[in-house]
Amino acid sequence: MSGPAIITMGCRLNIAESEAIRDLTQGQDDLIVVNSCAVTAEAVRQTRQAIRRARRERPEARIMVTGCAAQTEPETFAAMAEVDAVIGNREKLDAETYQRPFASSDVEKRFSTSLEANGAFGAMPKVRVADIMAVRDTAPHMASAFADHARAFLEVQNGCDHRCTFCIIPYGRGNSRSVPAGAVVDKARELVAAGYREIVLTGVDVTSYGPDLPGSPSLGSLVERILTGVPDLPRLRLSSIDSVEIDDRLFDLIAHEPRMMPHLHLSLQAGDDMILKRMKRRHSRADAVRIVERLKTARPDISIGADIIAGFPTEEDAMFERSLALVADCDIVHGHIFPYSPRTGTPAARMPQVDRPTIKARAARLRAACESQRNAWLRSLIGTTQSVLVERSGLSGHAENFAPVRFTCAQTPSTIVTARITGLEKDTLIAQEAAS
Repeated sequence: MSGPAIITMGCRLNIAESEAIRDLTQGQDDLIVVNSCAVTAEAVRQTRQAIRRARRERPEARIMVTGCAAQTEPETFAAMAEVDAVIGNREKLDAETYQRPFASSDVEKRFSTSLEANGAFGAMPKVRVADIMAVRDTAPHMASAFADHARAFLEVQNGCDHRCTFCIIPYGRGNSRSVPAGAVVDKARELVAAGYREIVLTGVDVTSYGPDLPGSPSLGSLVERILTGVPDLPRLRLSSIDSVEIDDRLFDLIAHEPRMMPHLHLSLQAGDDMILKRMKRRHSRADAVRIVERLKTARPDISIGADIIAGFPTEEDAMFERSLALVADCDIVHGHIFPYSPRTGTPAARMPQVDRPTIKARAARLRAACESQRNAWLRSLIGTTQSVLVERSGLSGHAENFAPVRFTCAQTPSTIVTARITGLEKDTLIAQEAAS
């Protein structure tokens, strides 16, 4: 194995930023960068596991750990013998970090002194993690990354101003900050000129885009500017969004603009009002059901994804049953189920906990409900014609509603083809025929 290796854990924003890291580390063939995730304790465990595996596979390599887990608990990774450096979320997009990543330097001394002054970890020269809450701008360049050489992730926002009681991510990403619309449009033009047929707007809390910019633009206004300013872009998609922040402008674009993909992933988290209140979410169960009903009335082909947490502290059986029913009530066909795990420093970690076997059982029931809903939806697409973006292999792709499609004959990668859906195999639609 040669060249810098980037190991990415977690969200689409991490995927996007990993591509920027790849650009910054060209030529450093002995370097491994692990871009970590902190959303759950399991994600942190998997990051540690990935680090140990990387060391076994490349014992001569230098290993640098960054990302949200490195930002929120640098001492965990600094204590690992396999790790050579721990880098914060701000530092990972700074070229100087990789130009002099391990030698003693003013940069290293500054971060070590900062940590020592904060009294958190003492002086640890291999740790370079600045105060993320002090960051007020986005990265000097926007990160974009490419899935299967057809779809580009474009970072338009970072950080989060909300404080959900279960979530450690604001302490890994800092406060919300937005990329100016002009820079986003320019980057989108570059991506389309480079051959990318779909752009996914990504961030930590994408629907909070804009209040920190002059004139307080909204996500809807940004979407309008992209569609107007990049007329050759055929497909624009949103990453995970907060349903309560879908204003009328954004709703109208999702409902009526054909270049906006009919697929939304909503941060719902629970289907019981008391649990939502204890999570410090800003929507009710009725709000979630109502927005999905409005969307499906306006655009019947839209597909809904959602994040749901199983076994949040104090969740009783009846509360869980309401979350389980939400899968059908919101027609969730792209379900992401997270067994709750306490994150040190969050209010939920101090609440009465649900026992682990119960959490595991509830997560399994939620996943089964999502799978059943998804299978029924995929079966309903047999016999339809779908517009599919072909990915790198030429044998697979995704429809506008993000249904996975496999072709029986290879197609040209990075093209959009019209596919006739004739079957379903293992969660993937089968296209027997396709025409450009």
